[in-house]
Amino acid sequence: MKLPVIKHLAETYTMEQLKTAEEAILNEQKPKITIEGEDEGEQLTHIIAAIAIMEDMAKNNTDLRTALRNYTQRVRNSIS
Repeated sequence: MKLPVIKHLAETYTMEQLKTAEEAILNEQKPKITIEGEDEGEQLTHIIAAIAIMEDMAKNNTDLRTALRNYTQRVRNSIS
């Protein structure tokens, strides 16, 4: 999981574009948008994270920086 990649996805693409890309990867197809990552698993992780961040921004009316921080905190709490 690379935060700069996640941030770039959340800043650059719409929710619809990200969900379409997620669906493409899940169906073992090449997404129409460019997603950095060493393999499909890492790319999928980046997309899921960007979607979660955008949902947080919409639901809680937070800015990107706050939503990104909230997401990383949730990830840290889940693995500790």
